Amino acid sequence: MSEQIQDRALVAGQRRRAVLASTVGTTVEWYDFFLYGTTAALVFPSVFFPDSSTYAGVLAAFSTQFVGFAARPIGAAVFGHFGDRVGRKATLVTTLMLMGVATFLIGVLPSHASIGLAAPVILTLLRIVQGIGVGGEWGGSVLMSMEWGARGRRGLMASWPQLGVPIGLLLSTGMVKLMTSVTGDGFETWGWRVPFLVSIVLVGIGLYVRLQVLESPEFAQVQSTEDVVRQPAWEAIRRHPRAILTSAFVRMSEQAPFYLFITFVLTYGTKELALDKGDLLNDSLLAAGLGLVSVPFFGHLSDRLGRKRVYGAGIVCTALFAFPYFGLLNTRSAGLVLLAIVVSLVVHDMQYGPQAALIAESFGTNVRYSGAGIGYQLASVVAGGPAPLIAAAILSSTKSSTGISWYIVGCCVVSLAALALMPRRRHEDQQQASEGQAADFSRT
Repeated sequence: MSEQIQDRALVAGQRRRAVLASTVGTTVEWYDFFLYGTTAALVFPSVFFPDSSTYAGVLAAFSTQFVGFAARPIGAAVFGHFGDRVGRKATLVTTLMLMGVATFLIGVLPSHASIGLAAPVILTLLRIVQGIGVGGEWGGSVLMSMEWGARGRRGLMASWPQLGVPIGLLLSTGMVKLMTSVTGDGFETWGWRVPFLVSIVLVGIGLYVRLQVLESPEFAQVQSTEDVVRQPAWEAIRRHPRAILTSAFVRMSEQAPFYLFITFVLTYGTKELALDKGDLLNDSLLAAGLGLVSVPFFGHLSDRLGRKRVYGAGIVCTALFAFPYFGLLNTRSAGLVLLAIVVSLVVHDMQYGPQAALIAESFGTNVRYSGAGIGYQLASVVAGGPAPLIAAAILSSTKSSTGISWYIVGCCVVSLAALALMPRRRHEDQQQASEGQAADFSRT
């Protein structure tokens, strides 16, 4: 009896550590990723592309941002391979260090005025490293948390690492606003570097927490039964092409609108509607803060009602809100603009909360890191990265937001079809989790 109590206490403690380690890690990763996007809009055109016109400099800066999106599937494949062969824990330590070092180096990177063309070239290379790190991070963080989860609570457990997005957005935007106010005119010369340098402290905290976590019980079971695959990334692609493709396209309704809701809205609001940029940022921060509650809530709800049911409701709500969203923005009323931004991120969270478990449960444990990561990150290329560019092109050609709303609806139609075609493995994985947990702690 005492051994059983000790085992239960050990499992409970490791679950808490796994959740904390996963959430802290994704927070650091997304802090770095969002920080780059903010400074790319505010500072990088003048610091790294001063010879370009204003418009060309902005395009060049955002082109380096898109490179990060393109690199994410590569990171998912590379680190998915090691995550499914070596283990979740060791791989997650590596991805965190990779992202943290790249971000710190951006903070000390000399400007174009100091080293010329080498500055934007190095910036692009560091952005690629960031993208590879983020690409390898998501799968491991979600799996480390989910695979430690109790039966019937995996949706909630897998949703905790997803909090890295709203927390990272809050921290990065908050740091930029703080340094802007503290440094004043010096922000464009040296103040912008401070948030990048501070990230190394966050990395140290993340590494400390992650090193305290044991390997997930499900992967430990795979190792004990010698079921480790030699080429997991290739096996995932060969054996589960449908699961990978549906995982990517089911995110069309979540990721494409998300980057419209947090980035394109700044351009549309300030350029087309003459709204105050600071007010829009504050509205986005408030909406991101609500995500700290809504993301785990919808993850928990998926444990009660089912992943597909909750996710499908989120898709439908996103489609239904596509036209009212711009209608509220177009009123230019502060209260209605705030309502539009808040509701847009709530319907996003209806999908983002259950999304991690929905995708991860489509794959077996021995190829899950690779398969889920590749599928998840492919959406960055087909959805997240192009979305603001597509919206800008639609607005430029039609001079109306109506086409953008139809674009959102189209993404939702694609995601509904992908959701209907997604394979499910939930019952098998729950049995593996129970067996793996018992086997792992019988050895401790």
